[in-house]
Amino acid sequence: MLMMLAHYPRAGSFRSSAAFCGYSVGVTRGLVTTLRSMNSQQEFVLRSIEERGIRFVRLWFTDILGYLKSVAVAPAELESAFEEGIGFDGSAIEGFSRVSEADTIAMPDPSTFQLLPFDDDDSPLQSARMFCDIMNPDGHPSYSDPRQVLRRQINQAADEGFSCSVSPEIEFYLVQSLSTDGRPPIPTDNGGYFDQASRNDAPLFRREAMLALERMGIPVEFSHHETAPGQQEIDLRHADALTMADSIMTFRYVMKQVALRNGVAATFMPKPFRDFAGSAMHTHMSLFEGDMNAFHDPDDEFSLSKTAKQFIAGILEHANEISAITNQWTNSYKRILFGNEAPTAATWGVSNRSALVRVPTYRLTKEDSRRVEVRSPDSACNPYLALAVLLGAGLKGIKEGYELPDPAEDDIAQLTRRERRAMGYRDLPISLDHALRSMEQSEFVADILGEHVFEYFLRNKWREWHEYQEQITPWELSSNLDY
Repeated sequence: MLMMLAHYPRAGSFRSSAAFCGYSVGVTRGLVTTLRSMNSQQEFVLRSIEERGIRFVRLWFTDILGYLKSVAVAPAELESAFEEGIGFDGSAIEGFSRVSEADTIAMPDPSTFQLLPFDDDDSPLQSARMFCDIMNPDGHPSYSDPRQVLRRQINQAADEGFSCSVSPEIEFYLVQSLSTDGRPPIPTDNGGYFDQASRNDAPLFRREAMLALERMGIPVEFSHHETAPGQQEIDLRHADALTMADSIMTFRYVMKQVALRNGVAATFMPKPFRDFAGSAMHTHMSLFEGDMNAFHDPDDEFSLSKTAKQFIAGILEHANEISAITNQWTNSYKRILFGNEAPTAATWGVSNRSALVRVPTYRLTKEDSRRVEVRSPDSACNPYLALAVLLGAGLKGIKEGYELPDPAEDDIAQLTRRERRAMGYRDLPISLDHALRSMEQSEFVADILGEHVFEYFLRNKWREWHEYQEQITPWELSSNLDY
């Protein structure tokens, strides 16, 4: 899919420091530089709430695994929420804090204010949402907040003179119900790639979904039916990395709500069907220096600058270490091993959809279009952490001058493991177990996530893997019970 990337600065976000231990420096710097704009944004939010008669404001944030959390406040409480935040028990949120450190504060970010699109303008129950930054009582950003993890990498990029633009292609399935008692779900249609499905339980879904996203200020570039029955793809227009992570979280919420209103359900499970393709989140990325695309070089064969090649090399070098973040579920590796065009080795290629990193060749001479497409993330990742490790890996490649190997021209997925190794390709993890083993040895990932997120994520995912291993599956019983 063609993704036109350009740089759009994010208004209203403040910066923390690049280093895990330097939160207070970054917060002070950010508050000094954006206080005036934040105040004007707060005034806009309060005025909009009064003029539109909004009755509820939902404050959103995300736990370490990427689950959306929400607390609703009355408009009368919002002004004090801007000044003091909303206190809550952080120990009740997955991975946020210990009981002895339970007091946690959600600070609304007024730049993320949007009306929720599911109420009529004259509804007496109209509501809006804002994302929050999670703070400690001493005013420092919480080390558990995924938004802060991504913000640190954005600040690291800024310190190197870059801003990051992101555009994802988000795939998911529409199914008749999520209540299947452990059996495979039933797709809502029988369509294929770009099809107008001949049987469709929600024929207006994509149109309603796009309108809902547009009403929330999330512009859409494309939408179409994907390769499998019930599978959809909606591609979001480029934005800065933090805005895009917020948009992805909003996207998942909106898709589930629109599906429910159509009498069906949306699932972002990486691979819910054995015989159908998995759901990816192919992620297009560019770095900009001011208004100049740092990935563009008109004199290169593929219009790729040295910066872009080093960025790709960084992602390839650290691909195994970050795999548990971009593909965080046991089910994620069913997609990688058995999904269509899912990457199985740390390779890059020009227009090669079997490579981990693809360089699109649409409009090679157009500077704003020069980007790289990372094909490993699935639609069930935590977007804040996934974008943080991808950006961090690329920046490390640039900073340390990584060399990019020759591009892969083969269909990597069709090669055997022996053939891949003979050709010098390094396999990606084939299970969550393998991915976690690579991650827990990585100082690089620990630095990006911070000690708390790093340790909690590993503990949680090792528990998930062990629970998965404990199962006695129907396949085992049918294959081994009569031995």
